[in-house]
Amino acid sequence: MSYATHTEASTALRFAVALSRKTDTEAALRDLADMIRDQIGNAPVDLAFVFFSAHHAAKAELIAPMIREELHVHTCLGCSGEGIIAGGEELETAAGLTLWVARLPRVSVTPLRLSFSETQDQIHMPGWPEPTAGDSTFILLADPFTTPLHDVLTVLNDRYPGGKAVGGLVGGGHGRGENRLIRNDELFDGGLVGVHLSGPLSVRTVISQGCRPIGDRFVVTKSEQNLVYELGGQPALTRLQDVFESLESSQRRDAHQALHVGIVIDEHRDRFEQGDFLVRNLVGADQRSGAIAIGDTVQEGQTVQFHIRDAKSASDDLHFLLAADRRKHPRPPLGSLLFSCCGRGEGLFGRPNHDSTVVQERLGQVPLAGFFAQGEIGPVGGRNFLHGYTASLALFAEPETSGPV
Repeated sequence: MSYATHTEASTALRFAVALSRKTDTEAALRDLADMIRDQIGNAPVDLAFVFFSAHHAAKAELIAPMIREELHVHTCLGCSGEGIIAGGEELETAAGLTLWVARLPRVSVTPLRLSFSETQDQIHMPGWPEPTAGDSTFILLADPFTTPLHDVLTVLNDRYPGGKAVGGLVGGGHGRGENRLIRNDELFDGGLVGVHLSGPLSVRTVISQGCRPIGDRFVVTKSEQNLVYELGGQPALTRLQDVFESLESSQRRDAHQALHVGIVIDEHRDRFEQGDFLVRNLVGADQRSGAIAIGDTVQEGQTVQFHIRDAKSASDDLHFLLAADRRKHPRPPLGSLLFSCCGRGEGLFGRPNHDSTVVQERLGQVPLAGFFAQGEIGPVGGRNFLHGYTASLALFAEPETSGPV
């Protein structure tokens, strides 16, 4: 069975996506090329992303050369994933190979490669663009076993202020050397590949961390690294217990299993809403000191709020953020990439195809592709972070004539 969607022919930007369920890699690639040509013709393609399940890892070296030859692709990126997303379908365990292509007139498309030397403790970034300030976009695919992504994102945030990064940690393998990453005709089993985009293209991001805030917001008044001792002048554990006691019984059950802390990144906002928090795990508490430990460093003076994650919260958050994007940008995007946590999917929502279906309900039949990731990359408060249990979306559109992108 194969799947394909179409874009409108009137726009200068062109996007298309196709999916094959065949386990024969070469046959699947031929089908994908035919479906893409049916949608957008024979003109060369500026950018292609290909995502594939572990069923195709053994013949991954064939993927990019065949795609580039069949469709005259300038830049091709791809990776293996825990599951594959295309259109409104999410193949979490079944074989799948999806191809997403874009024609991007006058847009600068720079393929990227990054590796990390453990012996020298150095990040190598050959061929990356010169540091610039301003609006540019990075789509990044990284191997979790060989890439210190927190350090990479720190370098990226410092080197490219204002740049947006979206992507995910690749999967399909169970250990070092088992995942696959593609950059043009090169195949890697570690490191990071990606692309830098700049020019006449709007790339919006929607980062749905799948939580809802509970209780009051507090200012951190005493902390050390990832330990928070006081919130608003009171022991942090006391504040947590007060919030917990204020919940209904059903919410308390959820809080026992999925309680998190949201950290405000941009303290200059007049008010804080859903989507303004960087959500991190609550990893422990100490009765003696009254401290709580969270999965990130916290500084005194920052604003935090406790959050709950469950299926309803995750669904509501994605609906809310996509509806907000649609209100702000009435014209729907022309293409989209989705990096969804492997902890979401049917296991969380109790039904298949949740995230991809919500995107199509809110934004229309936009050509959509992606994969289930081991961690998701996306910006919050103007800086790029690695997330968990998140749906990270890149929405591609014509440049906007006014207002922020």
